[in-house]
Amino acid sequence: MAAIGTRGTVTEASGFKPEEDSQQLRKAMKGAGTDETAIIEVLAHRTIAQRQRIKEAYKQTVGKELADDLTSELTGNFEKVVLGLLMLAPVYDAYELRNSMKGAGTEEACLVDVLASRTNAEITTINAFYKKEYEKSLEDAVCGDTSGMFQRVLVSLLTAGRDEGNAVNEAQAAQDAKDIYEAGEARWGTDEVKFLTVLCVRNPNHLLRVFDEYQKISGRDIEDSIKREMSGCLEDVFLAIVKCVRNKPAFFAERLYKSMKGLGTTDSVLIRIMVSRAEIDMLDIKAEFFKMYGKTLYSFIKGDTSGDYRKILLELCGGDQ
Repeated sequence: MAAIGTRGTVTEASGFKPEEDSQQLRKAMKGAGTDETAIIEVLAHRTIAQRQRIKEAYKQTVGKELADDLTSELTGNFEKVVLGLLMLAPVYDAYELRNSMKGAGTEEACLVDVLASRTNAEITTINAFYKKEYEKSLEDAVCGDTSGMFQRVLVSLLTAGRDEGNAVNEAQAAQDAKDIYEAGEARWGTDEVKFLTVLCVRNPNHLLRVFDEYQKISGRDIEDSIKREMSGCLEDVFLAIVKCVRNKPAFFAERLYKSMKGLGTTDSVLIRIMVSRAEIDMLDIKAEFFKMYGKTLYSFIKGDTSGDYRKILLELCGGDQ
């Protein structure tokens, strides 16, 4: 299995020997106390594909699931990162979505972050894993946990039906921009369905043209109009779609910044992005972060976290450049 992306900080370890890695992990957990450094050393420097082979080797040689042993040894945010690293990407996404809707209240940020940023193929796979793992369709879960227009946008994204071609239809782009303008800025009240039809269905290239046209017609950036016309989760999901179309790494950089800025850290967001993007585009996210905030992502994580949790995140971040 090849690595997922080409812009990750986590890349394939050369001279990889799953049996040796699994023995090292076993040793790190045997006896009194746990050697967290050894666990970080192995898991933060292997790709998802390599970690699957370590899990198999561990099960063969120890007769137990690696995840179960790690769960009994680790706690808190460090444990959450480690368990996330052991999962295949769509399994991790499905798991995070499930957690965001379990129990009282919903962590809408997770629904927005994942569904607005994944490709059709990724969403199709997440849907399949969700159904298999939780015996319920992701759409049913989302519908049971959200409502109104926000729910409709999520359901649209879950169909994984976005046009992923590159073609831009100039006449259509002008019409789309006009439709959005007339559905929002130009009228009293907002016809959100028009926004959904354009933002959840058209391909990214086409949407960039729509945003340009929109600016011409309305004299405003599409993001400003969304902020003026919408609120709450609906505003969040439409903004996330626009930002991901324009620059996905910049979207994640901003989410990371906001998860650590100010009082307290939104660890769920920080963990989810660091684990899910480490092998895909973390190098680009770091570059955007520095461009946007004048500080490195590394220094931000270092200043905002502590202990083994900090250590493993910094490894996933891949150095202070």
